Formats: sequence, C-alpha cells, structure tokens
Amino acid sequence: MSESSASRREFLVAAVAVGSAAAGVAVAETSVERPLFAYIGTFSSPLKDVLPTQVDLPPGNGRGIHIFRVDRRTGGLTAAGTYDLGTSPSCLAVNAAADRLYSANETDRVGETKEGTVSAFSIDAKTGALTLLNTVRSGGAGPTYVALHPSGRYLLTANYFGGSVSVLPVLADGRLGEAADVKQDDGAVGPTKASSVQPGSFAFSGHDRTHAHQILPDASGRFVLHVDLGQDRIYVWKFDVERGVLSPAAQPWVSLPAGDGPRHVHFHPNGRWLYSIQEEGSTIVLFDYDSETGGLTARQTVPSLPAGYAGSNFCSEILVSADGRFVYGGNRLHDSIGIFATAADGRLTQVGNEWTRGNYPRSFTFDPTGSFLYCCNQRADNVTIFRVKRETGLLEFTGGYVPVGNPSIVVFCEPGGGVQG
Repeated sequence: MSESSASRREFLVAAVAVGSAAAGVAVAETSVERPLFAYIGTFSSPLKDVLPTQVDLPPGNGRGIHIFRVDRRTGGLTAAGTYDLGTSPSCLAVNAAADRLYSANETDRVGETKEGTVSAFSIDAKTGALTLLNTVRSGGAGPTYVALHPSGRYLLTANYFGGSVSVLPVLADGRLGEAADVKQDDGAVGPTKASSVQPGSFAFSGHDRTHAHQILPDASGRFVLHVDLGQDRIYVWKFDVERGVLSPAAQPWVSLPAGDGPRHVHFHPNGRWLYSIQEEGSTIVLFDYDSETGGLTARQTVPSLPAGYAGSNFCSEILVSADGRFVYGGNRLHDSIGIFATAADGRLTQVGNEWTRGNYPRSFTFDPTGSFLYCCNQRADNVTIFRVKRETGLLEFTGGYVPVGNPSIVVFCEPGGGVQG
C-alpha cells in the first residue's frame, strides 16, 4: 500500500471516528441538556369572602408561579424565575405538547358573582419563562383544580367556593374560550363530624355548602369525574367531546360515608380501579370502575394514618405510582405521606409512613421518571424532595428543601419531551 493510500485511509477512519463521536456527543447532549422545568403554584394572596367554617386560610406568602430547573440526577431544584401573579394560582396543568401551562386563580374575584379565573400561558422552551396568553372566568368562585381533557381540546375546572364545575374550550393557539358548559352541584350537604374519623379528632371543613374540589377525565375521555367534599359525593359525567358538554352518567354519583369529605381521587394505571382520599374521615377508599358505564363500586376502606394515631388530621393528596404497585396518601396535621402496596386485586396494605419534613402537606407529585417525589408543605413555606425506592415504594428524604411561600402544587414540563402534571 502506498504512503498516500495509507494516509488517505487513516484520514477517512479518523473522520468517521470523529463524526461518530460528534454524533454521540450530540445525542448525549440532547438527552442530558434538554431542560426539565418544575412549576410551583402558590397561594399569593389571602382567601376572600370565606365562610366562618373555612379552616384552611393560607396568608398568601407566595409570589405566583415559581419556576425551577430540575437536576435529573439529584432531583434538586434551581430557581429560574417567577411569574408574579397575586390571585393564587393554586393549581396548574401543562398540555401534552409541553408548550402551554394553565392556572386556576383561586383568590381572583370577578363581577357581581365574584367568579374566579383561569389563565393560559405559553412556555419558553429554553428558559421555561411564561407569557400570558389570556384569562377567562372559571364558571364559579374559588377555582381550585384544573385538568386537561385527553383530546387536548378542553380544560376542566372545579370551583371550590362556587360548588360548580366547568368546561373551557382550548383554542388553536392555546388560549382559553368562554365556558362551553357549567354544572352546579345541588343537594344536601353532609354533617360536620366525619363518620369514619379516628379517636380525638376535631377535624371539620367544607360541610357548610357544596364544594367541588377536583375534576378529572378517565383515560378514554368518555367520562369525567368530579368530587364534592361538602356533599360527600363523587359525580360521574358523560362527556360530549364535540360540544364540550357534560351529562349525567347512568350512575350520576356515588356517596361516601356522611361527613368524610372526599377531596381527591386517582385512577390506577389499569383503568379498573379508582382510589379516593377523604379529607375529614382520614380514609382511602378503593372503587371498582366500569369504563363502559362510568359506574363506581366501593370495595375497600383503609385508614390513611398509621395504626394507633389519635387526634385531628386533614387528608390531602392521593397518587398512584406509574407502575400501579403503590398508593400514596397525604396527611395534614400528622404531616406525613402514608404508603400503601396494592395487591393483585387492587386492595391496599399500608407498608410505610414518611414525615414530610414540613407542615401541612397540601399536595405532592412525582417527577416524570417516578424517581423523586416533591411535597408542597403549605404552612412551612417549602417544598421537600424525596427519592422513591421502586421495589418497596418507600420514600427517602434527599435533604432537599426548596423555599417557596405557601406552595400548593408542582407540575413538570420537558419541552420537546413530555410533561407530568
């Protein structure tokens, strides 16, 4: 082989190696450097026009929507900005395209009916910064929960103080339209003392009127469920995706024990089981869910608290792990997260209880990989970070404290990659 041929061959091999290495670096940089943002909604002003029975009165220590960049390896959060909003964006949702964020503005009051509002934002893919697109009325007072319909065409809203739920169209550019439908909860409210309460509890909240606390669709989008804490009911609606209209399902609602106060529900990944957590009763109820009719049948009730606990407690969040093996229930005043293993039939067995390292855990969320859990300690003005042990479901505190005034919810956004609300 001539010297020139050898040199040419060596050059080509080197070029291919450099090109491959560069491609590898590009791939690695794409996966490593693609930003993951966390958005923390807060109570940024005091609740207004509340009834005397309202016991949860955050002072409004937050600034609005706090933005953080997430360290995928450690779970740590680094501040990346704030969208100042003085109307308590206490619940957030991110769309599937990871380019729009929606907030329920719980302390806003508009017009004679003192309705709350919901805002739409665009998300900057590089910085995570938010730009307001528009704000519309929520269809009732005190919007406390928002969820996107699987079609992406509607935002569902639960109005706590108004006792109503609404359907807001999502327009082509991500802005929100005026409500396509509003449903008002109607009927008797439950007693102030829970039926299933633990000894020594003086917990009471929400049994002064109807209080729609959460709304969410099932995986198919054919049915929408919403929880009314004051009525001790879970409502089930058929959903017309063409018109954005709710109509009662064959079983319009299911009742929980009087006074127990259902707060949040979460579906198991198999779509056949639904878990409900009761704010005043401190229980978790397993329902069988019929995806053809929307029907719910209660099958098991377990306490959210460890055995032997006595005294007051208010339950908050409930989550099912992505693999369906564990359920997590929040306890305020006890300030813990109860951890439950799911059996083959969906029944729960408590396997652990983790102190939240803060006060009054309002909600908690998994990161998109399920490796970390972020807990909003509302009265402690911080978010605490836990590593999730996949095999046991137990939580291990990472030592991470994130100072945020009156945190209410954490949602994640990976522009170009996906979201978790």
